Amino acid sequence: MERADVWFVYLARCADGSLYTGIARDVEERIAAHDAGKGAKYTRGRGPLEVCAVRRCRSKGDALRLELAVKALTRTAKESLTTTRRLGAFARKRSRPTA
Repeated sequence: MERADVWFVYLARCADGSLYTGIARDVEERIAAHDAGKGAKYTRGRGPLEVCAVRRCRSKGDALRLELAVKALTRTAKESLTTTRRLGAFARKRSRPTA
């Protein structure tokens, strides 16, 4: 898989304690943009952000679908994804075919 094809879904904790979910090709660069006030409108004035979880995706479409699924979760469920490897488990569970 080429680096240009790799996308990441990330959960970041804002300085006010809220959680933000986004996608990026370079998470560090995107968090720096958020912290500089050039990221999403939601994160402006809520920095600095701290990355809590990251999941690599095979395509932008996969990343967007996972981002949407995470954003639909309750705050409690999102908090559970910030613990070690939970975001990956959530993504794998969602990608399994249903019988």
